[in-house]
Amino acid sequence: MVTAFKKTMQGERRPVLSVEEALEQILATVRVLEPERVPILEALGRVLAEEVVADRSIPPLANAAMDGYAVRTGDVAQIPTRLRVIAEAPAGRLCPAEVVSGTAVRIMTGAPIPAGADAVVPFEHTRADGEWVEVLRETRPGANIREAGEDVRAGQVVLSPGQVLRPQEIGMLAALGRTEVAVVRRPRVAILATGDEVVPPWETPGPGQIRDANSYTVAAQVRQYGGIPLLLGIVRDEETLIREGVRRALAERADLIITSGGVSIGDFDRVKQVLAAEGEMRFWSLNMKPGRPLAFGVVGGVPLVGLPGNPVSAMIATELFVRPALRKMQGFTEWPWPELRARLTDPIVRKDGRRHYLRVRLQETPEGWEATLTGDQGSGILSSLVQADGLAVIPEDVDSLPAGAEVRVLLLR
Repeated sequence: MVTAFKKTMQGERRPVLSVEEALEQILATVRVLEPERVPILEALGRVLAEEVVADRSIPPLANAAMDGYAVRTGDVAQIPTRLRVIAEAPAGRLCPAEVVSGTAVRIMTGAPIPAGADAVVPFEHTRADGEWVEVLRETRPGANIREAGEDVRAGQVVLSPGQVLRPQEIGMLAALGRTEVAVVRRPRVAILATGDEVVPPWETPGPGQIRDANSYTVAAQVRQYGGIPLLLGIVRDEETLIREGVRRALAERADLIITSGGVSIGDFDRVKQVLAAEGEMRFWSLNMKPGRPLAFGVVGGVPLVGLPGNPVSAMIATELFVRPALRKMQGFTEWPWPELRARLTDPIVRKDGRRHYLRVRLQETPEGWEATLTGDQGSGILSSLVQADGLAVIPEDVDSLPAGAEVRVLLLR
């Protein structure tokens, strides 16, 4: 795709990247993090970073798959037949008795098969009579017996690096006696808000001020996608203070730095200047709406994403660019975004040549899904995202769409 250029108010020409070009640069920069050992329950949903080999077979001994009687199938070839019950075999211990011709052992599910037996007859196929049992159905060799190593054999590679650990893998680790396991480390993500007008949520805003929603929206997204958010607070629109904030992020051993605000072309937008002075600026303008002014670069060897200050722009840019970066850093090899096709209930008119992400509510009808705009689509209207089920994607080359047109919708729920 050919990169477009836009002339700024100062006359400079800046590259305007597509969403795909920007994401490609970000993913090429971030790296998969090193492993760490964690308790197995903390490994749920994470990427395995070691080979797991069985130290023993599961089950270790042949055992009963049902409650019943352990028998020799040669004794029950003709039915009905009566056998003398010589012992009882509960789960969790070996039965010392040997099943010889004309005898049976009463056995519980999971109990090791006693010597001499080659099948288990379920209780419902028998009739008990004191110390005798009458077998009412013919039984084949191996019936209702779990063989040793039937599930896992000693020395077998059970789990391999790169697997995402689901509840069943956690259970397998426990069955193999593992209480800890090596997984790819979760990324530490420093989050820094900028702006003279921004105050913490617990303060009452003064004239011209707003509470900091971005830090908490982004921190929640970081946590949702497996990262560890480090909230570094708010700094004023002064280059020195922003430099100090970025250096504080590096001191906190951040694997990724996210700022909000200070990335457009205004006189007081300092993040780009700090990034260029302290590290390397890769890009700072995208062909999308909302979220055009998005900066990306590297400072102190750590990737930095400079989000726009408007809350809708910040959240959508985090979904599009930070989410895939966090997943790659944790060892995932794919990060699909659930989506569906829906018909617009509102006409769309725009002529700016950008890719638009419109907030929509979804409703399922007999004819399929319908998408309705959540009111004002301004980049400062956070409630448009609160009400949204998804983002309708309007391609760059589409100027208008009538009501009833089908669009791609990225799901937010």
